Amino acid sequence: MAFGFLDVAVTPAVHKVQEELGVAHIWENFNGDRKFDRFTENEAIFISGRDSFYIATSSETGWPYVQHRGGSKGFLKVLNDQTLAFADYRGNKQYISVGNLSVNSKVCLFLMDYHHRTRLKIYAYAQAVSLDANLELAKIVLEGINGKPERIIRLDLKAFDWNCPQHIVPRFTQGEIEKTLRPMHICLERLAAENAELRISIDQRK
Repeated sequence: MAFGFLDVAVTPAVHKVQEELGVAHIWENFNGDRKFDRFTENEAIFISGRDSFYIATSSETGWPYVQHRGGSKGFLKVLNDQTLAFADYRGNKQYISVGNLSVNSKVCLFLMDYHHRTRLKIYAYAQAVSLDANLELAKIVLEGINGKPERIIRLDLKAFDWNCPQHIVPRFTQGEIEKTLRPMHICLERLAAENAELRISIDQRK
């Protein structure tokens, strides 16, 4: 494996476009410092801190389908350095992603950290697992999870890569905003209390 993600992503058609645009030479002998087919502690920490991600599947007709998945931080479980899993809940009952997985297990995930302008992209093989098919897996994945999932989606890593922060517009969650503004709210509350005391003191002197 030369670089992992590019070994998967750069198909003959992609390589042809690279040649036409004069950039193929950049990638021909590109070798990463390490293989990107196993998560390190760095990726595990990042994945465990996400409260959402995007997953792309493909149908037997070749059409891609991108779906957003969200939950509490850590709902996407890191089982080991090559395996992820998450609880799959009932949505609009279309079951497009699950249907696609029944004919094509290849998926691509995008994990975003808008706050720090960071994104992790993952190629994996996905499998829908019934809740009673693997009780040990279900126990791990469902720990701390609310609601009633219909199944578990297990992801076996093929390759991953980190994207550069260019063009990622910083965004902040409600929790992040509240945490940032908390000192200001405390200060405003203290000033309001002091102002009320001063008004009472002034009124008493009249």
